[in-house]
Amino acid sequence: MSLLRRAERARRPADTADAGPVAPAGPPARPSQAREQFLQEIRLRLQQEVISASGSFQDVPPTEIRGTMEGIVDRIIGLHGFAVTRDERLRLIEELVDDVTGLGPLEPLLHDETITEVMVNGPRRVYIERGGKIQRVDVAFQSDEHLKLIIDRIISPIGRRIDESSPRVDARLPDGSRVNAVIEPLSLVGPVITIRKFAAKPFTVDDLVRFGTATAEMFGFLKACVEARLNLFVSGGTGSGKTTTLNVLSSFIPEEERIITIEDAAELQLRQAHVVTLESRPPNLEGEGEITIRDLLRNALHMRPDRIIVGECRSGEALDMLQAMTTGQDGSLSTGHSNSPRDMLRRLETMVLMTGYELPLRAIREQIASAVDLIVHTARLRDGSRKIVNITEVYGIEEDEILTEDIFAFEQTGVRDGKVEGMLKPTGIRPTFMPKFRVSGIELPPGEFGIPAEDPARPGPARPGKGRWVAGETAGLPHAARPSVGLGRAVAAGGMVYVSSIGPVDAETGRVVSGEIREQTRQCLRNLKERLEAAGSSLDKVVWANWSLRDPAEFDAFNEEWVRWFPGDTPIGQGTLMPPLQRRAGFRISIGVIAEA
Repeated sequence: MSLLRRAERARRPADTADAGPVAPAGPPARPSQAREQFLQEIRLRLQQEVISASGSFQDVPPTEIRGTMEGIVDRIIGLHGFAVTRDERLRLIEELVDDVTGLGPLEPLLHDETITEVMVNGPRRVYIERGGKIQRVDVAFQSDEHLKLIIDRIISPIGRRIDESSPRVDARLPDGSRVNAVIEPLSLVGPVITIRKFAAKPFTVDDLVRFGTATAEMFGFLKACVEARLNLFVSGGTGSGKTTTLNVLSSFIPEEERIITIEDAAELQLRQAHVVTLESRPPNLEGEGEITIRDLLRNALHMRPDRIIVGECRSGEALDMLQAMTTGQDGSLSTGHSNSPRDMLRRLETMVLMTGYELPLRAIREQIASAVDLIVHTARLRDGSRKIVNITEVYGIEEDEILTEDIFAFEQTGVRDGKVEGMLKPTGIRPTFMPKFRVSGIELPPGEFGIPAEDPARPGPARPGKGRWVAGETAGLPHAARPSVGLGRAVAAGGMVYVSSIGPVDAETGRVVSGEIREQTRQCLRNLKERLEAAGSSLDKVVWANWSLRDPAEFDAFNEEWVRWFPGDTPIGQGTLMPPLQRRAGFRISIGVIAEA
């Protein structure tokens, strides 16, 4: 009997009538409730027989298991005088074989390629995820002992254990599917199993484009980033597709490079030839022998890796990952749980602090800003679809704040037939690592994925690239863009001239002048004088001023220079805190005024 047919014909025990609505899982013609109760009684007796003799089946060759199960079914039926049809007998035998050699009622669900997640909340409640939606299925286990037997069958081959002293375990199935199991006393509803299924054949770029995760153009951009050896983190919530996205990004790594993957339970399915897969190990019964992700990361540095891929950073291993990214393993990748790219950076800070080292927050943020180049953020939307919603550059640090910019962001255009419509679009920001593509010999397509080109006539904000590679690899490349803020704009209206914020930008070089607040204030006032005179006014006709300071504590130094330019009665005015765009450009002061024409 086929697995699909058995899945359709599987039935829930009659003592679960309080369980609520159940997703349809069978053909229209169904046995009567009385008949189903009768078959359930037989299943229960068979299951008790299997559980009591489970150890004796270990020595039975796989080819003889079915014959053994037929003997048990026939003996129990004959002993109690049960009257069953031929089809019912065959179904009981198939179910018993699955219980002994497979995962019992879970077998049909694991073979259904449309199911992505299986959730067992105790023996009577089984749920699946299909198409991004969770639904209950008409499948059940006989008892808590039956469910524990299945858990033991999953974890025993890989040397894991679960009992009252260690009531939770992470494991994997032979096909790579990830398994988490929890028993009492942690679970109050009976044994709980959560299985994250993975396709036997890894998803490709074409698959994710077909699913609507992102466009082919966006994957082309990410491919260029991986080939240019940028360090990437894939962030997102639970079930948002982080591991699948990481697996696809990993496929862009050149074939000739040596890749080391490190995971708690091996899930990644890389197809390159030179891949070393490492898996952590929990402690044994005596609480010894544990090998953590951190241990494996340190060991990996002695294995001559070109790239290191950590399946997920959850705690202190984040520090080791960041150090690896800045000490020769450029182009490394990992994932982490977060609600946004900014949250991913905050989580990295927290994970580094979990090491127990008393590191200054400034030092942690400098390490993160130096190590991480790009955050690819995934999300599961309301319709159950999984999409890449942000591609964000991490380009520096300023005053203890890590600087980021979205290069691409998902723009929703509507909802049609319950499906969210939209796509990743360029934000108009040109990333600082664009010269890295040129240095790496990567040819970008015409239009460069919609990223705005460098335009000397309309320069963008000053955003220096990463120090760990800019100094050595961008020699001879165009200088960083000039700031587009602080140039000011003069408008004459009603007999007055209104001048927006003027910054400390040298008119000849177009660069922000370096130095203290006094020097920047002096440059601002020179620029302001020229702008007013060009508009038919002058400094002595200024009646109101507004100054924005990066640091309010520098007001006295600013005021000393201010009164030199306005002797006697200075214009009335007010001070404000400087906006982020001017701070990022390197301003300490900007000034705007209103003057008589």
